[in-house]
Amino acid sequence: MRTIAVSSFKGGTAKTSTALHVGAALAIFHKKKVLLIDFDAQANLTSGLGYDPDSADSLAAVLQGEKKIKDVILKTYHPNLDLVPADTWLERVEVTGALAADRYSHERLREIIKPLKYDVVIIDTPPSLCWLTESAMIAAHHSLVCATPEFYSVKGLERLGEFIESIGQRHPMDVLGVVLSFWNSRGKSNKAFLDIIERVFPGKILKSRIRRDIKVSEACIYGRPLFDTSPESRAADDYRAVTKELLQRLK
Repeated sequence: MRTIAVSSFKGGTAKTSTALHVGAALAIFHKKKVLLIDFDAQANLTSGLGYDPDSADSLAAVLQGEKKIKDVILKTYHPNLDLVPADTWLERVEVTGALAADRYSHERLREIIKPLKYDVVIIDTPPSLCWLTESAMIAAHHSLVCATPEFYSVKGLERLGEFIESIGQRHPMDVLGVVLSFWNSRGKSNKAFLDIIERVFPGKILKSRIRRDIKVSEACIYGRPLFDTSPESRAADDYRAVTKELLQRLK
């Protein structure tokens, strides 16, 4: 089982869309048994798969010792794709209950998911360097970094790179790749942005990029990935290509 934490230092980088579509592509096109974990209190991954946030228990109850992880795993529309939903309780879970007095609380997620029997576990983290993000990275074998070709996103990567490096000193984890979203091949500043990313994460930029596509937003309305709602869209093609490239790197 390989665990991937999908991360970004800021919002608006298509982080959740990437987690959802890579997970769905692995399940649909590559026949992998996949678990998606929504570890962000905003619960966009949960909504993107058609579930109402706060209508079911999240990992918060598991981290507090009130539930077993098998009790919070939901089935999705596809038999190979399962989901652990998010709720607003996640936002302050580390300072409540059993976690508040546990100095090693950020290691709990790793122990919780260790017995699971999936091919791939994908954890969608908050767009910040918080306890949830640290816990996800400590639980993961790999980090998948999301970015957009614009100033604040790329500058945030430098902070994220330092954060990942500090965790890597305590826990074996590598950067699987950097995914660029909202890509415009004619962008005037593309080279400058790519140079910065290459400096922070050398050799990690994926050749496949996600182009801007309104079909991504439309898919959220239906609670299904693009492969169901707009299978011929350019973003669907891009996510299939990204997933294939990631699989090659995992080998």
